[in-house]
Amino acid sequence: MHLKQLEGEELIAGIAAALDGGAAVAPQCEPRLQAALGLDQPVVEADAALVVPTSGTTGAPKAVVLSATAIRFAANATHERLGGVGDWVCALPTQHVAGLMTIARAVVGGSAVHQVRADLADLPAARARTYVSLVAAQLDRALAQQELAERLASYAAVLLGGSAIPEPLLARAAAAGISVVTTYGASETCGGCVYDGEPLGGVRVELDDERICLGGPMAFSGYRLRPELTAEVLRGDLVVTNDRGRLVADRLEILGRFDDVIISGGEKVDLAAAQLICDAEFGSVEAGAPVLLALPDERWGARIVAISVGALDLAEVQTRLGGRLGRAATPKELRQIPEMAYTSLGKIDRGALRRAWEQKGEHGDVG
Repeated sequence: MHLKQLEGEELIAGIAAALDGGAAVAPQCEPRLQAALGLDQPVVEADAALVVPTSGTTGAPKAVVLSATAIRFAANATHERLGGVGDWVCALPTQHVAGLMTIARAVVGGSAVHQVRADLADLPAARARTYVSLVAAQLDRALAQQELAERLASYAAVLLGGSAIPEPLLARAAAAGISVVTTYGASETCGGCVYDGEPLGGVRVELDDERICLGGPMAFSGYRLRPELTAEVLRGDLVVTNDRGRLVADRLEILGRFDDVIISGGEKVDLAAAQLICDAEFGSVEAGAPVLLALPDERWGARIVAISVGALDLAEVQTRLGGRLGRAATPKELRQIPEMAYTSLGKIDRGALRRAWEQKGEHGDVG
């Protein structure tokens, strides 16, 4: 059978039919992801229900095939961890697995799903048990609006994933009475499968050196029309990620991606760790906290620069970060931009920021 591409109410009905043995479906998506779906080719994977486009944070777009069995397992494991079936609010783009799984969980649980705007302006009041999935930028903006924060506090749980979560944001949410559950996973694992550092029931977390591997029935069937890529990532029911992590008191702590670790002037720089320190020092990106980037450099191999939507100058950034980051990780240049670049899932789009920096040509504030 060929793939059906749907959106809105038709997507909800299509997911329900696919989970009941019908044809696999895919969401409508932006043009750059479209080719990966292979709409003109039949879906041959057994039990295929959803085909999810993804480009990760780097690399060419690809599409992940998820079986009905994997989706049902993931949805049931989520409800078991959260305390029961409830309504779901879809506030994330359905071209991504995080948005699709809010629909799938409601379908599996036989409960209602509400699709709302990304800014949560039409967020419904919670019923007896209601869940919503957000990314950090959405929660940060919601906390600045008292009425919206109070509405989120009435939800049984607010799942928060998509990127590293700054500790100050979690503290603000807790102070507002919002029950946040941090999630970690990937398109290849039906979305989040590790909640608050602990794997869902039936999910395994294995570390190969620092590389995170996630195993269990939620593992994907393969990459659409990419058997060679599937073989690199899928080992039985074990998904090999490009993420780094460690176990602290039996909880998984995400350290960043392997491609976040760069060499600058012969010194190793963990860009993800440096960004967390930066966030702790300056607050939210929306409030002007610098975003750190690693750019190619003929002399040093790579150099660290910063971009901000605030009124910071380079001297202040270097003074406040230098003692905590060390010489190699402290930004050498700083540019102000009118607005931050985000992906459709609300993550900071470092690829777009790097391209914009390189295309602009001239330097900003140079130290």
